[in-house]
Amino acid sequence: MNVLYNEEENEQKDDFVQELNYYLQQERKNKNDMEIVFLCIGTDRMIGDCLGPLVGTELKEKLEPYNISNITIYGTLKENLCYTNIKDTLKDIQKRHQNPCIIAIDAALSQEENIGKIFVKKEKINLGKGLYKSKIEVGNISIKAVVGKNYKLSKYNFASLQNVALNEVIRLSEIVVDGICEVIKYI
Repeated sequence: MNVLYNEEENEQKDDFVQELNYYLQQERKNKNDMEIVFLCIGTDRMIGDCLGPLVGTELKEKLEPYNISNITIYGTLKENLCYTNIKDTLKDIQKRHQNPCIIAIDAALSQEENIGKIFVKKEKINLGKGLYKSKIEVGNISIKAVVGKNYKLSKYNFASLQNVALNEVIRLSEIVVDGICEVIKYI
């Protein structure tokens, strides 16, 4: 699917591409034959949390025809990757991949002015943080798309994730997918 972006979205995607490319190049310096593992975290049972599975599904569809052997994607709409099954997936990754660069992608809650923004950092994602679950940290690089406001209380954050506009989650997932596909051209 070819997505037409407005000027602000184009700028957001360009910034995203630049940041992700920068961090991947840093990772590449430390690894010869770099394998990339995408962890697309979330569940399709909650609109605000389905960003990861949307990204995983779309990435698989766009990259599959190219048969890129050094990229693996975990987490799709069909096979969600979430707090309850991430530990088993991490064990599987340890068995199947030799020192991969893990890029964790997840929806996030933040301050109101950050809603609709995408953050790329060279740090782990803390799963379940918005719902105040015990810590599970994953990834070498994190991609967080802010879908709603963080109310600092689990029950309000849960409600916040349930009341996100699907259109906004899809828009953010499209920017992430298109940006990743653009960065993959460089590696």
